[in-house]
Amino acid sequence: MAKKTTAPPRKHFVLDTNVLIHDPQSMFQFEENAVWVPVEVLEELDRFKSESTTRGANAREVHRTLGARFGTTAQMRDGVTLENGGRLRVFINPGIKHVGKEWQITADSPRSRQVQTLFPDLESTDNRILASAAYLADTEAAGTILVTKDLNMQLKARALGIEAQDYRTDRVEDGDIRRTQRRSGEEDYETIDIPGYTLQAFTSQERITLPDTPGLVPNQYVLLRNEEEPTHGVPARHLGGGEFLRLRNDRIVIRDGRTLQAANLGQRFLLDALYDPALTLITVYGKAGTGKTLLSVGAALEQVQRGDYEKMLITRVIMPTGRDIGFLPGRMEEKMQPWVQPAYDALEQLLGKPRRPEHFDSKKQSARKSASPAYGAGNGSAGGKIARPYEPLMQAGLLEIEAIAHIRGRSIPRAIFIVDEAQQLTPHEAKTLVTRMGKGSKIILIGDLAQIDNPYVDAHTNGLVFTRNRLQGQSFMAHINLFKGERSEMAEVASNLM
Repeated sequence: MAKKTTAPPRKHFVLDTNVLIHDPQSMFQFEENAVWVPVEVLEELDRFKSESTTRGANAREVHRTLGARFGTTAQMRDGVTLENGGRLRVFINPGIKHVGKEWQITADSPRSRQVQTLFPDLESTDNRILASAAYLADTEAAGTILVTKDLNMQLKARALGIEAQDYRTDRVEDGDIRRTQRRSGEEDYETIDIPGYTLQAFTSQERITLPDTPGLVPNQYVLLRNEEEPTHGVPARHLGGGEFLRLRNDRIVIRDGRTLQAANLGQRFLLDALYDPALTLITVYGKAGTGKTLLSVGAALEQVQRGDYEKMLITRVIMPTGRDIGFLPGRMEEKMQPWVQPAYDALEQLLGKPRRPEHFDSKKQSARKSASPAYGAGNGSAGGKIARPYEPLMQAGLLEIEAIAHIRGRSIPRAIFIVDEAQQLTPHEAKTLVTRMGKGSKIILIGDLAQIDNPYVDAHTNGLVFTRNRLQGQSFMAHINLFKGERSEMAEVASNLM
């Protein structure tokens, strides 16, 4: 006789504001369970909706989504059934009310009384969301779970005896995260030992097919090594099906500027990917000083100079401590200048001619201090301000500095787009950027997974690792890890020991 099976009890997930800001579609990711959006969350979203940031855009998207779902008062009161069998509800906590000039808890349930004791400041939106989760936990038969990306909120919920968890739908398990975060300058790449005569044939023919190469994904970079003399090896890219291609580019040559040679194996891998027109999406993990920005900007600049792309765009993920860039004075380039300064520094290094020491003998003031922060007067000077070497590129429309919040809705054809500090992106923001690329464009996402300032993402949930893991194996995509710092001996030692 077959055992009678019963469906597990429905769970009740209470979403914090930061979850909806992180992923506006998160309310649809909880299968057949009940999803509750406290009305306090709508208050917080209302404060963000006018921002010219990704947070503002996501808040507006959540409002549109909820507006489409809740078309009547009855639907707001009773909730709506979702396509996955779950139920979505906006929750107005009957256990609290505003009396006079303050909020009071009126519910006489165990957890509600605990909220009143432990977190009495109900002017705090977070505490009112906690009170809503506490009321549901005491009144609903099935389990109530608070979903928040705020670690402090998780701890406060657990203090009340409420189960709390991070939003992990977009969490990625990536073995390269720890490898690129470790404090070492040693390179760690896949190696394949082959006979010496096979390696010699590969060197001359530039392509080779090897049997028994399981586990390699398309466009993975490896080192083919002489099994008789392991010190001899040739870097290669796995095209798929055991076919390997020899790398073609190992240097950057800037017209009227400098020439840069790849300093290590990882940089050779990166330059090959940057110059291959068939690879239109590149992700790079690397700690400070490994050359991520310099090589990406240099390769992009050379290809724009050659006419391979019509222009290069550079952006950097902004994690403001206060006001967003809409409140800062000046043009877009002037607003973004403090954030994209590493890219400007790279352009100055690439376009600037090496100076002889005697040029500094009679120098009274640094040209850098007297220069305009973003725009100048071509190659000369005007008003006592010396033009930066990259300013003619900006005036000619070959170089654009863009804010991520302004990318939404655009289509970007025949451009090479560099996204610095991509580890600060949410998966939703990363998708927005990648889907903006038009025909003939290339996008490069670079970042250091050990330096994440965004409080709502971590090494496993940010947009950089999400993009790499969702799209790895596609014919247009390549990923490179950079391990060895080349900025200076001091910078490398400090990176590993401090």
